[in-house]
Amino acid sequence: MTANAWIQLGLFLAVLLAAVKPLGWYMARVYRRQPCGLDRVLGWLERGIYRLGGFDPQREMTWKVYAIAVLLFNGIGLLALYALLRLQGILPLNPQGFPGASSELSFNTAASFVTNTNWQSYGGETTLGYLVQMLGLCVQNFLSAATGMAVLVALIRGLARRSTETIGNFWVDLTRSTLYILLPLSLLLAWVLVSQGIVQNFSPYQPVALLQPATDADGKPVTGQLLPMGPAAAQIAIKHLGTNGGGFFNVNGAHPYENPMPLSNFLEMLAILLIPAALCYTFGVMVGDRRQGWAILVAMLVIFVPLAASAITAEQMGVPAFTALGADQDAGDGQAGGNMEGKEVRFGITNSGLFATVTTAASCGAVNSMHDSFTPLGGLVPMWLMQLGEVIFGGVGSGLYGMLMFVIVAVFVAGLMVGRTPEYLGKKVEAFEMKMASLVILVPPIIILVGTAVAVAGPGLRYNAADTGEIKDNLNNPGAHGFSEVLYAFSSAAANNGSAFAGLTANEPFYNTALGLAMLMARFWLIIPVLAVAGALARKSCTPASAGTLPTHTPLFVVLLVGTVLLVGALTFVPALALGPVVEHLQMMVR
Repeated sequence: MTANAWIQLGLFLAVLLAAVKPLGWYMARVYRRQPCGLDRVLGWLERGIYRLGGFDPQREMTWKVYAIAVLLFNGIGLLALYALLRLQGILPLNPQGFPGASSELSFNTAASFVTNTNWQSYGGETTLGYLVQMLGLCVQNFLSAATGMAVLVALIRGLARRSTETIGNFWVDLTRSTLYILLPLSLLLAWVLVSQGIVQNFSPYQPVALLQPATDADGKPVTGQLLPMGPAAAQIAIKHLGTNGGGFFNVNGAHPYENPMPLSNFLEMLAILLIPAALCYTFGVMVGDRRQGWAILVAMLVIFVPLAASAITAEQMGVPAFTALGADQDAGDGQAGGNMEGKEVRFGITNSGLFATVTTAASCGAVNSMHDSFTPLGGLVPMWLMQLGEVIFGGVGSGLYGMLMFVIVAVFVAGLMVGRTPEYLGKKVEAFEMKMASLVILVPPIIILVGTAVAVAGPGLRYNAADTGEIKDNLNNPGAHGFSEVLYAFSSAAANNGSAFAGLTANEPFYNTALGLAMLMARFWLIIPVLAVAGALARKSCTPASAGTLPTHTPLFVVLLVGTVLLVGALTFVPALALGPVVEHLQMMVR
C-alpha cells in the first residue's frame, strides 16, 4: 500500500471510532427507554403507532412469541413487496411506464429486501417506478434493518437479565429502532447527499443532447441520452445506514447520481459501518461492562484492517500479464501500476478497494466499483469477508448477534481447555446454547457450498432466454473465474450482503429462485436460534466470577475470538477458494 492509501484508511477509521461512543451511548438510551432527546419530539408518534397497531408497549414477550412476531411481520412484508412488484404496471408514480416484474424476479427481489440482502437481478432505472422504489424497497430498507437491531437487543437483554422468561417486546424494539435511530440519521445523511448533487425528485427521465457525436453497436448515429431521475437520495441514505445496499440505479454507488464525488463516497462508507460499530458500545452499556463491547469491536478491527490493506494492495499491484505486455497501468493514487479496470477515476484504487472491503464486511452490498474486475486476490477479500459469517461488523444488529454466537463458541472452547463449565457475563454456557450457536455458524456455509455445488453441477450453467427461447450460458467467464462468480453469488445471498461478481447472468428462473431461498434461510434460520439463546440465557441466574472465570474483555480473549472466527472460515472455505480465486491468481502469474 502507498502512504496515501494508509492515510486514507487511517482517516476513515479515526472518524468511525470517534463516532462509536456517542452514537452507541445514544442507542443504549433508546433501547433502555430512557430520555434520548428525540422522544420529546416524536413521542406522540411512537404512542400513536402502538395504538394504531393495538400493541401494549409494556407487555413483554418470551423468545418464542418474539420469534413468531418477527416471522409474521417479515412474512407480511414479503407478500406486500411481491404484490407491489407484480402490480407495478397499473400503479401510479411510474412515469416511464415500466411493466410489472416477472414472478421469479418479484420473489427474488422481495426476499432480498425483506432479508436486508438487497441482491438485485435487475437494473433499477430500467425496471422499477418511483412508487415501488419508495413504498416497496425504501420502506423495507428501514424495516429489515430495524428487525436485525431488534433481534440483537433481545439477545443483549437475555445476557443482561437474571431469572426471567421475557426478552422485550418486538413491536417496541422495531418502532424505536426506526423512529429514533434509523429515520433521523437517514434524514440527516439524505440532506447532506442532496447537497453533494445526488438527485431527489419525481421528474420523468430527462432527454439531453450529446456534446460529441457517437454511434451505437450497429454503427447508427446517436444524438441524445436519457438521464434517469427519481427520489434517489432518500433511499441511498438508508441503504447505507441500514447496511442494505440496493442501488436506485443499476451501477449502484458507481453512478454519479448516487455517489458523485470523493466526499459523498467517504460519507457513504462511513454510514455503512457507523451503526454496526456503535452497537458494540451499546452492547457494553446494556450489559453493564463497556469493556465487553470494546473487546468485540477490537476483534472486528483486527480482522478488518489487514483484509482492507490486502484488497487495496492487490489492486495497486496490478495485473502481471499487462505489465509483461508493457501496458500502462495507472493506479489512480499517484502511483504507476495498478488495476483500474471496473473502477471510477474519481475514486481510484484506494477508495474502490476500501469500499469493497467495507461493504462486504458490513453485509451492505453497495458497491462503487465492479468487484468482478478486481484481481483474483483483490476479489478474494470481499468474498471471504462474507464467508466468515457476516460478523466483521456485519449487518446492523445481525453482525453483532452473529459475533456473539462466535463468542459463545470461543468461551466454550476455553472452558474445555481448562476443564470447567464455561461462562459468559456470569451466565453458564451449556449444551443448548452451543447447539443453537452451532446452527447460526454452520447454516450459512452449508447454504453457500450446497448452493454452489448444485449450480455448477448443471442448473446454474445455462438458461432459456424468456424473450427468444434461446439456450444461453449463465457464465460469461469460463474456468476458475466462472466458478468464483457462482461462489460469490451464493456467498452474497447467504451472508445477506447483495454485492455480486456481475459476470453471472442471475435474472433467470434458477438463480432468482435459488438465491431467493438462500436469502430467506440464511436470515430467518439464524434469527430463531439467536432468540432461543436469548430466552435460555434470560432464564439463568448470575454466577459470581471466580479465579477460574475466563475474562472476556482482555487481549487474550480478543485473540481467542479472532482465532475462532478465522479458523471456522478457513476450514470451511479454503477448498472452494482454492478452486476459484487462488487458481485464477496462479494462472494469471503463469501467463
